[in-house]
Amino acid sequence: MLLPYGNKKQGIAIFEPLREVKPCATMVRPCGLLTCREEPVPLKSISVNLSICEFVAGVSATLNYENEDIIPVEAFFVFPMDEDSAVYSFEALVDGKKIVAELQDKMKAHANYENAISQGHQAFLLEEDISSRDVFCCNVGNLHPGSKVALTLHYVQELPLQADGALRYVLPAILNPRYNLFGQSMRSCLQMKTPVVPLKGLPYTLSLVATISSQHGIEKVKSNCSLSPLEYLGDKKTEVQVSLADGHKFDCDVELLIYYCEVHKPSVAVELGKQKAKPESLMGDPSAMVSFYPSIPEAQPPITCGEFIFLMDCSGSMQCSMSKREKGRTRMDIAKETLVLLLKSLPLGCYFNIFGFGSKYEAFFHDSVRYTQDMMEEALRKVKVMQANLGGTEILSPLQTIFNGPPIPGHPLQLFVFTDGEVTDTFTVIKEVRSNRERHRCFSFGIGEGASTSLIKGIARVAGGTSEFISSRNRMQSKALLALKRSLQPVVENVSLSWALPQGLSAQRLSPEQTVIFKGQRLIIYAQLTGTMPPEEATGQVCLRYTLQDKSYENKVTFYLHPKHDANFTIHRLAAKSLLQVKDMGLRETPAKDKKEVLNISMECGVISAHTAFIAINKTLNQPVQGPMARRDIPRPILLGSVSATPRCYGTGVGTPHARGVRQKKKCMSPKETSPEMGRTHSSMDETDLETPHTVFGEHRLVQLIALQKADGSWDLNEGLAVVLGRSMEDLLAAVPFKNYDSSIWATILAVLWLHANGEDLKCEWELLQQKAVNWIRIHAGTPLRELVKAGIDLLKTTVDPSILGL
Repeated sequence: MLLPYGNKKQGIAIFEPLREVKPCATMVRPCGLLTCREEPVPLKSISVNLSICEFVAGVSATLNYENEDIIPVEAFFVFPMDEDSAVYSFEALVDGKKIVAELQDKMKAHANYENAISQGHQAFLLEEDISSRDVFCCNVGNLHPGSKVALTLHYVQELPLQADGALRYVLPAILNPRYNLFGQSMRSCLQMKTPVVPLKGLPYTLSLVATISSQHGIEKVKSNCSLSPLEYLGDKKTEVQVSLADGHKFDCDVELLIYYCEVHKPSVAVELGKQKAKPESLMGDPSAMVSFYPSIPEAQPPITCGEFIFLMDCSGSMQCSMSKREKGRTRMDIAKETLVLLLKSLPLGCYFNIFGFGSKYEAFFHDSVRYTQDMMEEALRKVKVMQANLGGTEILSPLQTIFNGPPIPGHPLQLFVFTDGEVTDTFTVIKEVRSNRERHRCFSFGIGEGASTSLIKGIARVAGGTSEFISSRNRMQSKALLALKRSLQPVVENVSLSWALPQGLSAQRLSPEQTVIFKGQRLIIYAQLTGTMPPEEATGQVCLRYTLQDKSYENKVTFYLHPKHDANFTIHRLAAKSLLQVKDMGLRETPAKDKKEVLNISMECGVISAHTAFIAINKTLNQPVQGPMARRDIPRPILLGSVSATPRCYGTGVGTPHARGVRQKKKCMSPKETSPEMGRTHSSMDETDLETPHTVFGEHRLVQLIALQKADGSWDLNEGLAVVLGRSMEDLLAAVPFKNYDSSIWATILAVLWLHANGEDLKCEWELLQQKAVNWIRIHAGTPLRELVKAGIDLLKTTVDPSILGL
């Protein structure tokens, strides 16, 4: 939301001007409202009012400015926002007078802004950044001495449903600068420089008040930030209010997790259109929002399981800890542990490969290889030596290499992308992924604070996958394993939506056609209702149908057709946003055939796009502002570590070839980002003197046990397993009820029993590899299985139910 954003390698928050300035040479002392050039900072505070009703959030965010200088100023503000947000209103309150902005074609808005400024009028401009739809720029021009201005924008967004049933709202506080490729346009406001200050010297504050309501009742609200005590408004616990505690330090995104008593109930909401809008237009007709929770049954995966490619960010920032608050293991450490878990959970018979990328990229294997014990062990050795040493963030080249690789018949491509970085070519990357959507699904993961929602959500949405964001309080492993389970699901086919409505009324679907449905996922569909609305008591029905493994399924919802009035036209604007996400590929990437439609949707519904901007001009002053303006660069705080604030440069250069011959680009970085190993390719990875997996990937016994598992699902009986089980080798051998029995079967039974006895709270992470182990046991154990399981339970002194092994 309307907060500072941070440097990718430093994790620092920042407000940027739109024109190049010379950065400060020294660090500012904590001196209230002055920058390092002793200039007053016009931004005083940011206040956010959040209203969450069921699974939709309405947000009003206000920036409070005051010019304490003796000359007029022009201020620039750059802030992050979730890319699902539909911004529909922007207004200014100037010394008590309200000025409502108009949405215009972006080029026209820029011209009008410059013209107003040159004539001495106050002007305010709000627009998406040219490189991404989750970054916004706000220009405040001709703020005269002593003037106070409150700029307010309004937006709405759907709230995603988490695996544990929580609805998640995030107010972005960190915005990392996008890594800029050499030769690429520098028009993005994210590429400029500003002074920095320590957190304690930050001259503006943040306040947030949230009101949450649900007819199903509210169980609890969690947050990664300090909150005021939860206050229920009434006796039925259907409405609560909570606020952000004073003193938020802009050192993390503000996350709210809302738990309702019931979240999986399907529903339909119908909203009246605008009275003055054209008939049969998007805003003139009623709109419907349909929420489904498809009851997809458990199904056996197909025999051929796919080609799994893991694309891992190895840029310099991956060596940072997950947050400033918890300086524990680095992002790369957690990502490597997750890779081990994913490798152990892959099914036999599939193919796989791993890419590390930064300013260049490295592939573990020239082409994807069949998943065997030997290939898995080789991959684990290479995971062990992976480092965050590949410079910047250039994801397009490895993606193109992956998509250009030969397809493997019968093994559809499943792509997993892990990154904490951002790029200036976001729309180009999304376009590349979308153009290859017929041959793959993409599952994406944003790591740490400030990950680009536009990049992470965009590539997953266009390729029929899912996206996840991992903060310091989340386990990457559980979210990655959920995605792997989804990738192994049989494909849901023949998805269709049908309506049963009274005569004279019809529904036109506005959301894109659904091609992928995952178990446990919410599905939201928007539609425009045209024709004559029936009496209030009339009902309609909508039916979702699909087939899974040649069986047909359907979900139906019956609803009242009486539409409700909403002054903000929330459903209409969310419907418009869903259309824009499909058609709007940025100012430079949107096809000419779609640009006109994007402009029409944006202008009609008042929802900002890459091709439009909000412009407000105050012409009511007694006389225009006189004299030249001074620019004010609102400072940024340092968040992570003591990394140098020296600006980075971008240069040319041709390095060693990539894994498949794609040319690399180099980046001039701060000392902490530089590595003597930058020039290495996958073929020169140092695999000598490697430790055993359980000594490499952490001291947690669950992690050690997983690292010892073989590709076919079994374990060997050895000292490593004995250490995890807390027994000696002599004890393990003595407890076998049969002499000369296969020790691997005994070891695998013990490992499975230990998982259920000691790792139940993390079952979602080891469930797939445990299934693989149980299948192996049932094939190899034979009739002695019951006695072996009983002996294992006695040895481990556990009460695990033998039925977990099919008994």
